Amino acid sequence: MIFIQNEDKIFPFESLSNEIEEWVSNHFSGKVNIEITYIFCSDEYLLEMNRKYLNHDYYTDIITFDNSETKTSIESDIFISTDRVEENAKIAQVELLEEYLRVMIHGIHHLKGQGDKTEEEETQMRTLENNSIRLFHAMHPNVPRGT
Repeated sequence: MIFIQNEDKIFPFESLSNEIEEWVSNHFSGKVNIEITYIFCSDEYLLEMNRKYLNHDYYTDIITFDNSETKTSIESDIFISTDRVEENAKIAQVELLEEYLRVMIHGIHHLKGQGDKTEEEETQMRTLENNSIRLFHAMHPNVPRGT
């Protein structure tokens, strides 16, 4: 199951929760138990998480915590800064939904083992994100890209 939780900010596409759950679940074939909670929050909230748990003192758009206890289950809390996502969408000149999908699936690819620390890993991550976003639209052709 995929859960959406709003901490101090609201996910603007909650109406697509069912579509997002189907899409995310599609990335975990063979997993018996899937429990992913997306927690939407502000820059300041996520900065504090970054400082407290990762000893990083900078803003980020996403932090993924893998709480899985077995190889057949996926349990995770994924924190997403709506402030960062909205700013990044403006900078990249992409629709807001596309940027939210990119960040949401970014966390999923981390859970599946994809890194993004090196240039090569980052390139692989972008390819995976783009393929996943295309899959979302293929699975849900009636969802307008600019929703």
